[in-house]
Amino acid sequence: MEILNYIQYNSILILSYFFISFIALILSMMTNKQSNDLLFSSYRSSLFNPLTYIRFFTHILGHDNWRHFSSNFMIILLIGPMTEEKYGTINLLIMILITAFITGIINSLVSKNKILGASGIAFMLIILSSFVNIETGKIPLTLILIFIFYIVNEILDGLFKKDNVSHLGHLIGAICGIIFGFYIK
Repeated sequence: MEILNYIQYNSILILSYFFISFIALILSMMTNKQSNDLLFSSYRSSLFNPLTYIRFFTHILGHDNWRHFSSNFMIILLIGPMTEEKYGTINLLIMILITAFITGIINSLVSKNKILGASGIAFMLIILSSFVNIETGKIPLTLILIFIFYIVNEILDGLFKKDNVSHLGHLIGAICGIIFGFYIK
């Protein structure tokens, strides 16, 4: 197993997030998605149910299927290590948890639909990545372009498309990314 000597676990948080979400996906497949409903989705439920509060955070681990999982993690694995290196593992973990919590709370308040997946986190990372080389007092053109392409598309899709995608989750992730990007700088 000499090949293992050459493989580096180069992004502790992002890779751990990937593997935990992958386990959640396998568990979902094994339980016919019941684990997603119980643990890995956030939705309006009784405030007396302790799992309601856990799901505000754990919905970012669940995915509906392989395509959903892989499309989110292609982005996260591409952008995540750079943002983890720039902002630090603990800071990025805090940003992910805050984004998950805000998304879970807002979804519970304004929607009757369940939300699951890492796309809000992916959007947060996309926005954060545009802050990596920011200079004081200047707004990066990449941030403006990302905002135009991703945010405007999500607003339009949210208004006019009838699909199973949580455009609200994407927007919340992007807004959190903007706030974190400016706050940390």
